[in-house]
Amino acid sequence: MAAVGEVSGAFGDLGTLLPYVVPIILAGLAAPGPVFGAFAAAYLTVAVVYRVPVAVQPMKAVGAVVLAGGLGANGIALTGTVLGALLVAIAATPFLGRAARAIPRSVVTGLQLGLGLGLAAIALRAIAADPLTGSVCLAVLSLAFIAPRGPWVLVVLPIGLVAGGGASPPIVTAASGPLDAILWGVLPQLPLTLVNAVVVAAAVAHTLHGPAARHVTEQRLALTSGALNLALAPLGALPMCHGAGGIAAHHRFGARGMGAPLVMAAACAAAALYGDGVMALLAGMSPAAVGALLFYAGAELALTRRLVEARPDCRPVIGATAAAFLAFGPAAALATGLIAEMVRAHLARRHALAHLGP
Repeated sequence: MAAVGEVSGAFGDLGTLLPYVVPIILAGLAAPGPVFGAFAAAYLTVAVVYRVPVAVQPMKAVGAVVLAGGLGANGIALTGTVLGALLVAIAATPFLGRAARAIPRSVVTGLQLGLGLGLAAIALRAIAADPLTGSVCLAVLSLAFIAPRGPWVLVVLPIGLVAGGGASPPIVTAASGPLDAILWGVLPQLPLTLVNAVVVAAAVAHTLHGPAARHVTEQRLALTSGALNLALAPLGALPMCHGAGGIAAHHRFGARGMGAPLVMAAACAAAALYGDGVMALLAGMSPAAVGALLFYAGAELALTRRLVEARPDCRPVIGATAAAFLAFGPAAALATGLIAEMVRAHLARRHALAHLGP
């Protein structure tokens, strides 16, 4: 059963992979060989460095800009290269780990909640396109609560292929230069990566995998993300990072060790070798099936033990952080959470002094 769980869990993060990769490749902005080859190299790196299933995902903000037509192939490559260099530089400083550890637990929990709810909302929109397929896939995946290491993702994938889906909308790309890559790619993505793919990802990995995640640190996550982008983006890879939601998705569907990233590395290598045939299959995947996978990734990320066990005075901080994430994004959420935590601490001190009396 453990081996089945590793294989099923390996594909648990497809809900955050396929919606970005498939339309970008079909639009001719990237080729399947370099894209899937890069994911194969990234998952092999994860298996060797971390020994637990740390996700590798397309960078969300960059992907959204590309899907909206804001960046072409050259802009994608430049964005990934610049982000890679910045992440390697940040990882080389001693301040990243200290800054991450200084973030209060209530703020990290709020960031996880906001990200999870955001992913679940996107998933529900995809499921609404084909409610029947989505409902069937959700029902199958819910069996993971009974048998966490069952083959549930492996059951959902053929359902999604049989149900089929509509063609991806065309991407009309405007001419873009280096300034566009910085303004529309690097600047929106960097705070999202530092919060979701470094700080929150490390917290989620340790929460889910305990001592087995001892190799997962903020600096290592920044370093592997940065090095992979710096090396592979100029060769045609999409900008990649380690996502907290993906770590939760791999775990939810049975992945526990290095077997899952090795399975994904092999699958991505095969996709790189047989790119056109694989793309023909993926282009026909039902968006509702992909949405079902994404929904459980969001739920796993949002509904944590930290959220349930939070002290009553910490819950407003968690709520404010999550609301800011949904409304304004990760950078604003981090700032909001830190301010809310300062207010909470100040009120707690005043309350304590009032009870001491004169």
